[in-house]
Amino acid sequence: MIQYTPFWETMKKAGKSTYTLINHHNVSSSTIDRLRKNQPLTTTTINDLCRILNCNVEDIALYVTSDQDQFL
Repeated sequence: MIQYTPFWETMKKAGKSTYTLINHHNVSSSTIDRLRKNQPLTTTTINDLCRILNCNVEDIALYVTSDQDQFL
Protein backbone atom coordinates (compact mmCIF):
# COMPACT_ATOMS: atom_id res chain seq x y z
CA MET A 1 0.00 0.00 0.00
CA ILE A 2 1.32 3.42 -0.92
CA GLN A 3 1.11 6.01 1.84
CA TYR A 4 1.75 9.72 1.49
CA THR A 5 2.77 10.42 5.08
CA PRO A 6 6.23 11.68 4.01
CA PHE A 7 4.51 14.26 1.78
CA TRP A 8 3.12 16.22 4.72
CA GLU A 9 6.50 16.45 6.46
CA THR A 10 8.18 17.45 3.19
CA MET A 11 5.59 20.20 2.69
CA LYS A 12 6.27 21.52 6.18
CA LYS A 13 10.05 21.53 5.57
CA ALA A 14 9.55 23.33 2.24
CA GLY A 15 7.35 25.95 3.90
CA LYS A 16 4.40 25.14 1.64
CA SER A 17 0.73 24.74 2.51
CA THR A 18 -2.19 23.17 0.71
CA TYR A 19 -3.35 26.73 -0.01
CA THR A 20 -0.04 27.43 -1.76
CA LEU A 21 -0.23 24.23 -3.78
CA ILE A 22 -3.79 24.92 -4.90
CA ASN A 23 -3.57 28.66 -5.54
CA HIS A 24 0.03 29.15 -6.67
CA HIS A 25 0.92 25.83 -8.28
CA ASN A 26 -2.46 24.78 -9.72
CA VAL A 27 -2.64 21.49 -7.80
CA SER A 28 -6.28 20.48 -7.65
CA SER A 29 -8.11 20.19 -4.34
CA SER A 30 -9.05 16.64 -5.37
CA THR A 31 -5.34 15.77 -5.53
CA ILE A 32 -4.88 17.11 -2.00
CA ASP A 33 -7.87 15.01 -0.92
CA ARG A 34 -6.35 11.90 -2.57
CA LEU A 35 -3.09 12.53 -0.69
CA ARG A 36 -4.98 12.82 2.60
CA LYS A 37 -6.78 9.53 1.96
CA ASN A 38 -3.71 7.66 0.59
CA GLN A 39 -5.50 7.09 -2.71
CA PRO A 40 -3.63 6.46 -5.98
CA LEU A 41 -1.94 9.33 -7.83
CA THR A 42 -0.48 9.34 -11.32
CA THR A 43 3.26 9.43 -11.77
CA THR A 44 2.77 12.77 -13.53
CA THR A 45 1.22 14.21 -10.36
CA ILE A 46 4.02 12.79 -8.22
CA ASN A 47 6.53 14.30 -10.66
CA ASP A 48 4.80 17.70 -10.36
CA LEU A 49 4.84 17.54 -6.57
CA CYS A 50 8.55 16.66 -6.58
CA ARG A 51 9.28 19.66 -8.80
CA ILE A 52 7.18 22.01 -6.66
CA LEU A 53 8.71 20.80 -3.39
CA ASN A 54 12.20 20.26 -4.86
CA CYS A 55 12.36 16.74 -3.45
CA ASN A 56 12.64 13.06 -4.38
CA VAL A 57 9.84 10.53 -4.80
CA GLU A 58 10.61 8.97 -1.41
CA ASP A 59 9.94 12.38 0.16
CA ILE A 60 6.35 12.09 -1.12
CA ALA A 61 5.40 8.40 -1.01
CA LEU A 62 6.18 5.33 1.06
CA TYR A 63 5.36 1.68 0.38
CA VAL A 64 4.00 -0.24 3.37
CA THR A 65 3.01 -3.90 3.16
CA SER A 66 -0.69 -4.37 3.86
CA ASP A 67 -3.13 -7.26 4.13
CA GLN A 68 -5.39 -5.22 1.87
CA ASP A 69 -2.89 -5.42 -1.02
CA GLN A 70 -4.02 -7.30 -4.08
CA PHE A 71 -2.90 -10.95 -4.14
CA LEU A 72 -0.37 -11.57 -6.91
